[in-house]
Amino acid sequence: MSVLAEPHLAYVERVERRLADAVGEDGRVSEAGGQTLRSGGKRLRPLLVYLSAPTAGRDTDAVVSAGCAVELVHMATLVHDDQLDAAPLRRGRPTVWSTHGPVIATATGDHLFARAFAELVRSGEMRAVGLLADACLALARGEILQRAQAGQVDTTVELYLERCRLKTGRLFAAATMLGGLLGGLDDRGLAALSRFGESLGVAFQIADDLLDCDGDPETTGKPLGTDLLDGTVSLPLLLAARHDREVRRVLLRGAGPEDVLPTLARVAASGALDQAREEARRLAADAEQSLAGLDDRVEADLLRAAVRTAVERER
Repeated sequence: MSVLAEPHLAYVERVERRLADAVGEDGRVSEAGGQTLRSGGKRLRPLLVYLSAPTAGRDTDAVVSAGCAVELVHMATLVHDDQLDAAPLRRGRPTVWSTHGPVIATATGDHLFARAFAELVRSGEMRAVGLLADACLALARGEILQRAQAGQVDTTVELYLERCRLKTGRLFAAATMLGGLLGGLDDRGLAALSRFGESLGVAFQIADDLLDCDGDPETTGKPLGTDLLDGTVSLPLLLAARHDREVRRVLLRGAGPEDVLPTLARVAASGALDQAREEARRLAADAEQSLAGLDDRVEADLLRAAVRTAVERER
């Protein structure tokens, strides 16, 4: 997404200003929310809102509100995830949990969720509010499923993918559908965008799992092996455990810091990283196929570029 034109950049700037207004400047929760906002991010979800809207109907305040809303939900999930994982860093910066403690972290995530819906109500489209609410319910279900699967080395790939659909894919789908809905796309187009967003989101999550196994911590902003240490059974770990008894043993007993590098080396040697990349590419192909027939209504070329960036990214 590095070749964005001026209108796209102008949209992102509008979303950034709206995010700052939504987070506010009053009290410790607003301060902590601002800390999360300042930690940055690619703003991929707001861009998906914008690029999924038909070009004739996207330069509206409602589309800005939708982009702001999905990013606020994403920010809220990061704050809560960092608290659940006791993560000290996010994108190389201290997390709200590590800086302010669990009470403020919980309140900050709740504040950001509430602000997301307050922002989306400004669009005046109650169907849009319903779309985001459904995505948030899926997020909660996905988080519970992830906790239930912790340390479960015999989790099937299908159950792993279902978790990713709930926790990541559904919010991506909400972003694309919000853009299409508020831009005036018909129901058939919205269904195509939903399939696109969900497949893209799951591919994005697999790419994230891969970075946790072989990414550059200076680039990703977090240490290697976070999933391994907190018992999250990511796709590379699940696939490696099928072929390597030592990886399976470490996952079953729970990894310590001394296990991270040796275990990740075994994961790489098992071929699991290549298998996971292949699954991400399969989902990417599904996402691109979903755009067939939308080329004359949305900026499908840039949406396809988003797919390639998501799968091949380095951070």
